[in-house]
Amino acid sequence: MPKKAKLILSDGKEFAGVLPKWVNSDITGEVVFNTGMTGYVESLTDPSYSEQILVFTYPLIGNYGVHKDKWESGKIHAKAVVISSQMDDWSHPLSDKSFRQWLMDQNVPILSSVDTRALTQYLREKGAMPGLIATKAPNKLKINLKTPLVSIAEPEVFNPKGKKTVVLIDCGAKDNIVRSLVGMGLRVKKVPYDYDLSKEEYDGVMLSNGPGDPTDYKPTIKIIKKLLKQDKPVFGICLGSQLMGLAAGAKTYKLKFGHRGHNQPCMDVTNQKCFITSQNHGYAIKEKSLPKNWNTLFKNLNDDSIEGIYHTSKPFFSVQFHPEACPGPTDTQYLFERFYKSL
Repeated sequence: MPKKAKLILSDGKEFAGVLPKWVNSDITGEVVFNTGMTGYVESLTDPSYSEQILVFTYPLIGNYGVHKDKWESGKIHAKAVVISSQMDDWSHPLSDKSFRQWLMDQNVPILSSVDTRALTQYLREKGAMPGLIATKAPNKLKINLKTPLVSIAEPEVFNPKGKKTVVLIDCGAKDNIVRSLVGMGLRVKKVPYDYDLSKEEYDGVMLSNGPGDPTDYKPTIKIIKKLLKQDKPVFGICLGSQLMGLAAGAKTYKLKFGHRGHNQPCMDVTNQKCFITSQNHGYAIKEKSLPKNWNTLFKNLNDDSIEGIYHTSKPFFSVQFHPEACPGPTDTQYLFERFYKSL
């Protein structure tokens, strides 16, 4: 039988729910919400959700089960899941287990029967904040969160016979970034976030997505500063966009509740075209802090925040959203082609 529990936010606000009986400890993390109607497997295995408690706003989760080929990394990275209702009677010809069973296998707690509509409205008003999932409220609530570093320990090569080489700096890269590059016939060398590229031979560099505050990635920023003194193409995605901005001399800030979903409208300011994008980030670049020779490439049409930057004369550009999607729309996959043509 499930047991009663609560999600307690750092400001003291509580939301009731139930936990499965196999959850035996309290869980802490930054409480954020995702507005996607599908893609729960891809979202939970996105390394950018490390140390976060993920709230799904869509009321029914789990109706198509879990398919291994939809994973975006080797495991679930979110600390816990908060939903309204879960579907144990799932149906999909390629799935092999239920959503509940998958979470139990991965030892990831799920708090269900929560008024996620009210919770999301509260987070939109107050902002994303730390939270605790517990069966009993503590006498004193103290939550300390650390920015995780999600990166491989040693370099790994994909498609070794590719004619051109792209170095992917891994700060928590989704697997579909690699698949997208390999799909264009490129050799991809995935390296740790602090890897020295000075002795590497390559045609271009990709800066990956990842979790946390971009200012915590000081070794990566130092590496990117060196890259920006050269003329080889550099393409940043999500966290990679923020890191490119910091390396260029711009500043970043934390969004009130972040952009997490598959329906964020963004406009390419160079041609006024709008695209629907998949996003998962809590920080953005301050537009007024962009240095000389750097311009805004995309803007979010919901809040006017920067969604991409580019250098006016060198082959450097970045986007805050996910052109590789998974989950979400594929409207902006053409950006991989732009990068490819610049190599």
